[in-house]
Amino acid sequence: MAHIDLGVDERKSPGINGLMQFRPETAKPLGALADVLLRGPNSLTPGERELIAAYVSGLNDCEFCRDSHSAFAAAQLEQGLPLVEQVRADRNTAPISAKLRALLAIAAAVREGGRTVTGELVEAAKAEGATDVEVHDTVLIAAAFCMFNRYVDGLGTLPADPEDYVHAAHHIIANGYQGLG
Repeated sequence: MAHIDLGVDERKSPGINGLMQFRPETAKPLGALADVLLRGPNSLTPGERELIAAYVSGLNDCEFCRDSHSAFAAAQLEQGLPLVEQVRADRNTAPISAKLRALLAIAAAVREGGRTVTGELVEAAKAEGATDVEVHDTVLIAAAFCMFNRYVDGLGTLPADPEDYVHAAHHIIANGYQGLG
């Protein structure tokens, strides 16, 4: 049960969905940010960007965001949920590109604190082929998901049924993050 009365049935609107219904005026810019970061034009695939979101959310132990974005990544990555789970368990041994591994290291550093992102981490990502835009967007995805994770958990919202995440993944892929809730 959320810490505040959201005025919705939280079982039908778990996690951030109920929060977005509670404050639609904040939902619009948050949805727009998620769309730009996770679905907008980029050399990183939507699946890779969702994987970054799931990874950071896992590090933050945000059950709703971890599980929802894991499902969203799995639906868009050829290797599906097994890959997502491998990355979340240990990015260093997961079967991903060296570039993505280096970007996940940057995301993990952002999660600890912005100043933990060092020039060495950025140079290591660039040495593996990461572009300035990919580094920028990785930092912003990680920072945004620290905010989203704290928003969801700070108001004590409920996680969803795991099957709901699979259904939501199809909706997100087809429609994006605008109008969630």
